[in-house]
Amino acid sequence: MKKNLISLFLLTLLGSFCAAAAEIPEVLVYTHNGPTLDGKAGYVHDNIAECVKAIEKTGAQNGFHVVHSDDPCVFTNSALKHYRAIVFANSNNKAFDNEQERKAFQDYIHAGGGFVGIHSATGSERDWPWFWKLIGGSFAWHAPLQKFTVQIKDHQPPATSFFKQDKWDWEDEFYVMKERPSDLHVLLAGNIKTLRGVEKKADTLPDTVPLAWYNEFEGGRSFYTALGHKKEHYSDPDFVKHLTGGILWAMRMDMRPPQ
Repeated sequence: MKKNLISLFLLTLLGSFCAAAAEIPEVLVYTHNGPTLDGKAGYVHDNIAECVKAIEKTGAQNGFHVVHSDDPCVFTNSALKHYRAIVFANSNNKAFDNEQERKAFQDYIHAGGGFVGIHSATGSERDWPWFWKLIGGSFAWHAPLQKFTVQIKDHQPPATSFFKQDKWDWEDEFYVMKERPSDLHVLLAGNIKTLRGVEKKADTLPDTVPLAWYNEFEGGRSFYTALGHKKEHYSDPDFVKHLTGGILWAMRMDMRPPQ
């Protein structure tokens, strides 16, 4: 009788552990760098391994599991339904191999899925207007890597709630977008006109250019940050908190501050 009770207890405990593991939300971190529109090899950032590691680490700290892939074949309806968010982590140029993969991605967003774009992700899918609207624009050009001041435009969302100040000194590539929707909720911004190497290219730009934002789009949530060029950024505490907050918001897990 005693052995039976112990066996029953162990089976119940095992079942509880299995159920808890099954409930852990998953995030797909996608790092595909496809060919350019004219079929050539595009630029691939050397920060991808550090980026993935940083998201894996913050996932362990914040209660979500990370699945990493650079294979477009993961974009099927049956596969994507398991993920709370999809992160385009320094992806660039062609992201999908066919229209079926694009359609599965659209279906995922329309079903309420979360999306996060990091740095060069706005260089993905440069011929797909729907993707531009989802991510918040298409990469146009950037200023050379240098230090500049980032303005904190909103302290309420988790991607910026940890900032105590209104300005943040940072070194990065300052990205400029084309085809940027007008209804984005801007979180970070800066003045590119004062930067080295810009010259007249910025004459038609406003004094404040967005650098990070979020967007409720066609049923899903989308967060994008243009920051994150250097490998070292993915071990910087402030940048990791910024990125983590954006991921949690996209996952609809934004009721607590990022860890």
